[in-house]
Amino acid sequence: MRRIHTLKLLPLVLALGISQAGFASEADHREFEATLHAPYNAAVSAQEGRTFALKFSYPFVEQAHDIAWRLELVDPAQRIIERWQGSELLSKKAVDVKVNWAGRAGDPALRDGIYQVRMIAVAKEKDGRANRKLSGAEIGAILDARNDSGHRIEQSWDIVVGDAGAVPMPAFQPLPTGAGKESASPAAAKSGSTQAIPGTVSPASVPATASLPYTVYYANLHSQTNHSDGGGALASCTSSESPQAGAFGPTDAFTYAKNRGLDILMASEHNHMYDGSSSTNTAASPATAKALYAAGLKAAADFNLANPNFLAVYGLEWGVINNGGHLNILNSTELLQWEYNASNQLLGDAFTAKTDYAALYTLMKNRGYIGQFNHPETSGQFLVNGVALGYTADGDEAMALCEVMNTSAFSTNTTESETGRSTYESACKKALEAGFHIAFTTNQDNHCANWGASYTNRTGVLIPTGTALTNASFVDALRARRVFATMDKTSQLVLTANGRVMGERITNSGPLTLVANFANTSGKTVSSVAIFEGVPKRNGTVTQLSTSANTTITPSLGEHFYYAKITQSDGKILWSAPIWVTQAAGSGDTVAPTVSASESGSSGTITLSATASDNVGVTKVEFYVDNLLTGTDTAAPYSMTLNSTTLSNGAHTLTAKAYDAAGNVATSSAAAFSITNGGGTGGTQLLANPGFESGAVSWSGGSGIINNAAATAPRTGSWEAKFAGTGATRTDNLYQQVAIPSSAASATLSFWLQVGSAETTTTSAFDTLKLQVRSSGGTVLATPATYSNLNKGTGYVQRTVDLTAYKGQTVQVFFAAAEDSSLQTTFLVDDVALTVQ
Repeated sequence: MRRIHTLKLLPLVLALGISQAGFASEADHREFEATLHAPYNAAVSAQEGRTFALKFSYPFVEQAHDIAWRLELVDPAQRIIERWQGSELLSKKAVDVKVNWAGRAGDPALRDGIYQVRMIAVAKEKDGRANRKLSGAEIGAILDARNDSGHRIEQSWDIVVGDAGAVPMPAFQPLPTGAGKESASPAAAKSGSTQAIPGTVSPASVPATASLPYTVYYANLHSQTNHSDGGGALASCTSSESPQAGAFGPTDAFTYAKNRGLDILMASEHNHMYDGSSSTNTAASPATAKALYAAGLKAAADFNLANPNFLAVYGLEWGVINNGGHLNILNSTELLQWEYNASNQLLGDAFTAKTDYAALYTLMKNRGYIGQFNHPETSGQFLVNGVALGYTADGDEAMALCEVMNTSAFSTNTTESETGRSTYESACKKALEAGFHIAFTTNQDNHCANWGASYTNRTGVLIPTGTALTNASFVDALRARRVFATMDKTSQLVLTANGRVMGERITNSGPLTLVANFANTSGKTVSSVAIFEGVPKRNGTVTQLSTSANTTITPSLGEHFYYAKITQSDGKILWSAPIWVTQAAGSGDTVAPTVSASESGSSGTITLSATASDNVGVTKVEFYVDNLLTGTDTAAPYSMTLNSTTLSNGAHTLTAKAYDAAGNVATSSAAAFSITNGGGTGGTQLLANPGFESGAVSWSGGSGIINNAAATAPRTGSWEAKFAGTGATRTDNLYQQVAIPSSAASATLSFWLQVGSAETTTTSAFDTLKLQVRSSGGTVLATPATYSNLNKGTGYVQRTVDLTAYKGQTVQVFFAAAEDSSLQTTFLVDDVALTVQ
């Protein structure tokens, strides 16, 4: 039986205590906020009753609003069994509402299981009848009206009634976790500060499964320091700090997070606060603003150099809330800005128009930047052509992540027990249905100096085991959407589809087996599993496909995406990244190939070989050295050659993957081999993916530069880097960051270059490719070589540059191409190596 209550409660009203100076402007930060706290377990288990807490606030609202709200309790059969609704008057102060549910004291027939508590809240400007309470009919009309005004919030949480039991899960050993170590002593406090920075121990590592060669690094990808409006000392932090007035900066944040057991922390600074003002500072200096951003990049790079088992990330939180939406840009090398000073000078490196998300996406795509939707709402945010979370092809390439949950931005909790939490799954679902290829994250949005410590939630990032934790490997993982969101830092969730890992985009024919692989190292079990299905660009509704962790279906023809959501026995939730499946007509072949791998040679030219067979036919074989894709062969006998100097001396492993036309895949057992490069022309090669045979893996910069298009021929293998070649004004950048050992006697960079040009001049260099050495923060240290249309020829020529002067430094090997407005010049680069003796 469904019970409906219209409540006219006396709300508990609390002052927000928000410092207006902490915001760029009041108008920019007007946003209706509503949260729901629904305890997963009852305090008294016999009756199962509990109290649900709703909180409403509207910072800087100019006029009082009526808040209409509805709370629904849904049973395991998806029936609404109880409903509460009411209205509150909201102006300058937050409003708390408590809803008491009697549980079995009100309905003894309630069965055991997982229930859902759903909240809908809508803010509507007061119409002048300030003293009149909304009627039940008016409340219902407001809540049932659908609009895109940006004032509607929906949230839901699971609760357990009685004994829900444990859901059977596939056997899955936890993947190894990041290499963070226990600190021998508490981390030092910031010099001159009274706030100490305590340390903790990161979770212990465990062996990986053979089929999933990844290591999990736990991250918080959303936080602020005193470079914008964060870094507030815990004793006094109640809201945003005035820009650049907080007690703690990026290095303090990285130190704190590392000593709390995190593997990765991003300082995501508000892009419009680098002028140090709560509004536009027309007296500000562009040089000062840009220097502060550069200092943040350098702080992260220096911290990484000193702490190789931790990754410090410094970037931007771009945009405003009201008529906008915040998003993180995780790898921006420049300060993106829309503010100008009184001399009409841009207070940043590159102009981006405020709230123009389509233009921002295009800039990000062209620069190779990747983004995360921060605390997104289903309406009123990220507008493109008036559509919330509006899709563009450039946006799809640029935006990789969506924040599905975060904790209170102004929490001062340091015991990981914060109860102020919000979910944004409905908005992330909307983005997926719009066509965005985004994976779920969960972060803490720390403005106070408790980076990563307010709650146990983390974003799990999967990086190939054996690959170092660097900015390059981190960005590669995000581009591949190999992440999961977890409210429990000791849990993992990896969704596979026919053995392919979440984040991938695959073609399938015949049955599709979806497996939610779950692991927890602290004894938690699973109370519920949900597999969801949607259709990209349908702009429809994501639906629940299954409640089983191992589900086999035959999808309808066309495009689909799937993701898994798991609720643990303690109520904590995990979300996998989606996997995107194009279902094609086929023979229904479900038999995987068989494959084995072998290697011959230990120096010079070595040979990688595979023997593969299939009941229908093998379409390709991929070769992986140390879990890194090294090459592909599409015809038997399957083999490839490799220059041994592209590998370090010592032990390595080779595996081969064989595919058939139906998308079935098999992976060989690992074959061990050793490399013994000698002196002289040998040495140790430092660059990862030097021949580009793994695509863009380990390289950063513009998208599409590394390619295997048939129109351009690589020197070896199937892939090369192609710069320019359009006959139009264009710039292309590609780089890899590398640490040159201080013990090196010499360091030599070599690469093969082919230049083709329609230019006829023999005297003017109209189109250029520069080989630069840049600092880890992107500062140009030297330009050892420049090539142009004057170097055009018919084949590849090897070029060498001496980098011995940079031993003991972490530098970027940086290719920068520039083409003018007519007559194309194409620069092809292949087989890059940085060899040290």
